[in-house]
This record gives sequence, C-alpha cells and structure tokens, in this order.
Amino acid sequence: MTLLLLKILHISVAIFLILVVLLQTGKGAEMGAAFGGASQTVFGGGGPAGFMAKLTTAAAVLFMLTSLSLAYLSSTSRFSGAVLPEEVSIPVEQPQQPAQVPPLSEGATDLDQPAGSEAGTTR
Repeated sequence: MTLLLLKILHISVAIFLILVVLLQTGKGAEMGAAFGGASQTVFGGGGPAGFMAKLTTAAAVLFMLTSLSLAYLSSTSRFSGAVLPEEVSIPVEQPQQPAQVPPLSEGATDLDQPAGSEAGTTR
C-alpha cells in the first residue's frame, strides 16, 4: 500500500514539475518590452520569476526524494517487483538427433554419386 501511494505521488510530482517548467518564461521574453511592447506585470516587476523558481526547486526536490524512496523500497525483498516467482523452471528443448544416412556402397565416394540419386543404386 505504501509503495502504491508513493508511486502515485511520484507521478503527480513529475507531471507538476513538467507543467511548472513549461509555464516559466524564457530569458529573452523581456526584450519585447524594451522596444515598446507591453510588459507583463501581473505578479509585479520581478515577482513571477522568483516565485516560479522557488516552485520549480521545491518540485524538483520532492521529485528526487520520491525517486530515492522508490529505489530504496524496490531494492528490498519485501517490495519485490518481480513478475515471475523466484523458482520458475523454464523447459529447454533437447536437440534432435541427426537423420540416419545410409552407408555408401563399397568403393564409392560422395563425389561418384550424381545429384539426386541414392547411394548404392545402379542405372
């Protein structure tokens, strides 16, 4: 139960971290205001950059803590994530015996026989 809740928290934090990073404005976003464009002052002059940076840092720290916790819990045998049980025997196919080849007639070699004919037959 603990592992399931930790996985849900980890996925939620990962999605939140992605959204927070995507919501941040780039470094060159203020250049438009220098040439007469309207500046975005919804949160104040330098407010959103500091707030978003702190929010990103907090989400990243929480993400790393959940990552380390999941790694530790999955390494213990109690929270084993194995799909198959420990002692499963997988059957191995035995190699087949080669087909029996009839012996060559006396004095004949493989090179003496024409292709497609059997050894020991006459024409």
